[in-house]
Amino acid sequence: MSAKQIVRKSDLFNLTGTGPKPAILPMYKDYLPPCNQSCPTGNDIQGFLALVREREFKKAWQKLVINQPMPAIHGRVCYHPCETGCNRVNSDSSVSIQQVERMLGDLALNQNWSYPKITEESGQKVLIIGAGPSGLAAAYHLRLAGHQVEIRDANPIAGGMMNYGIPAYRLPRDILQAEIKMITDMGVKITLNHKVEDVLKEKQDGGFDAVFLAIGAQIGRHLDIPKQDCGPIMEATEFLNLVGNNQPPKLGRRVAVLGGGNTAMDTARVAKRLGAEEAMIIFFSDRNNMTAHEFEAAEAEAEGVKIHWLRNLVSVNGNDYKVEIMALDENGIAQPTGEYEILHADAMVLAIGQDIESQLLSHVSGVTINSDGTVLVNEHMMTDYEGLFAGGDMVPSSRSVTISTGHGKKAARNIDAWLRGGTYISEEKHQVVTYDMLQLWYQIDSDRSLVHEIDVAERVKDFTEVVQGISQEQAVYEATRCYSCGNCFECDGCYGACPEEGAILKLGKGNRYKFDYDKCTGCQACMNQCPCHAIDMLPVTNTNQKPNNQ
Repeated sequence: MSAKQIVRKSDLFNLTGTGPKPAILPMYKDYLPPCNQSCPTGNDIQGFLALVREREFKKAWQKLVINQPMPAIHGRVCYHPCETGCNRVNSDSSVSIQQVERMLGDLALNQNWSYPKITEESGQKVLIIGAGPSGLAAAYHLRLAGHQVEIRDANPIAGGMMNYGIPAYRLPRDILQAEIKMITDMGVKITLNHKVEDVLKEKQDGGFDAVFLAIGAQIGRHLDIPKQDCGPIMEATEFLNLVGNNQPPKLGRRVAVLGGGNTAMDTARVAKRLGAEEAMIIFFSDRNNMTAHEFEAAEAEAEGVKIHWLRNLVSVNGNDYKVEIMALDENGIAQPTGEYEILHADAMVLAIGQDIESQLLSHVSGVTINSDGTVLVNEHMMTDYEGLFAGGDMVPSSRSVTISTGHGKKAARNIDAWLRGGTYISEEKHQVVTYDMLQLWYQIDSDRSLVHEIDVAERVKDFTEVVQGISQEQAVYEATRCYSCGNCFECDGCYGACPEEGAILKLGKGNRYKFDYDKCTGCQACMNQCPCHAIDMLPVTNTNQKPNNQ
């Protein structure tokens, strides 16, 4: 049978009715949208956007926090890879998913919405070490599963690097603490100023059934270079920690920051807000090779931070910083040129990476600890020690609030399964729907909503939040821009295009449609009219004239 053949040839000797029998028939099929695939927490982005579109804001928030319990936080600090994956970027610009998430998170705080009440206790206890995003997310999901959860953290304030690493102009502390309180209101206990020295002793003394290690990377790396009669030199983690504790250090009029990541950009911007007249960043490679996100560098430059690209620090003598000029080779790798120049600064902050403090594991046998303090875990987030799990910065991975939050969710599901004597098996993901699979009837340029930001001249004066978010009306508009890639949104396109009366049945709002295969001729009109590619044409079986996987 030809791949292009629409109907089978009629069998004149074995007729069971009139008309041709179709060789292919339509089937509604749910694909995985690229925004969901790109989200480290596995958010059902289409789901909550559809509810926002209907102005069902509380239901949208409830849909959102199924996977990610801190939308007001992530709506501010997430680097929104979902928007990079959004198919709409091929038409005009991506849906402003992060800002919709922020609107829902802020609305939940303003309206005092709460997470579900726990109706059934499991009788088992889990210790979480670290009150950062991974630990908080794990606590949320484990508490929902009915377990007693306690988080222990060495710092006086919960939040981990969200409190001690992310500046308040990006994440206001009242927002951070408000969403943390929503988690403690579920019955999660947080014990602060409690540094765990021996994890096994802590587990045994507290009668815990499992432990999740979620310690953040808070040990700054050092740099071994010649220094003589120089001003203050400190690590970015220490610097930001002091600022987070309202104990900002005095670094002088000119501050140099060494590094090319997001922490370096934040450090320089914080230095400006603390009164530095000059804040510079020294980075050994070029803009394309920095680990910081482009918008972070652009915002730093807009605020007056000078970035010295392709400069490698060689030595410090007083206020003179000797740097070697670098050049890219044919492979794009920075190489020394033998040429030097002098930059001037009163102090330097090192933002060249962070390691994990893994001393608490010194009494645990069998756990593999890497040179940077991270530990190896299996596919279930468990270390080689039974019942000891780890995630977030504790495991080898890219580091961000959202990735750590995703680790917390994954670990919680695996811990819950292990506590119940089973093994967590994640659902098989559907095929990702790409832009070329869509069948858009027409395209209209409808750019994303403008997000108001405080003017540069004003923002550097203090730590007032820079990005102001979007309104409910803007959020509804953004939700309408979603293509609903790969999933039916009940546009009636298939229903209106079908030439056979009764072949497509409406099942009511929210229930989509159903095919009546006794009336369908396999003409493909429904599939060709479906803008989001929610319908596939599949071969029929010989026995019941239905798609072979229907």
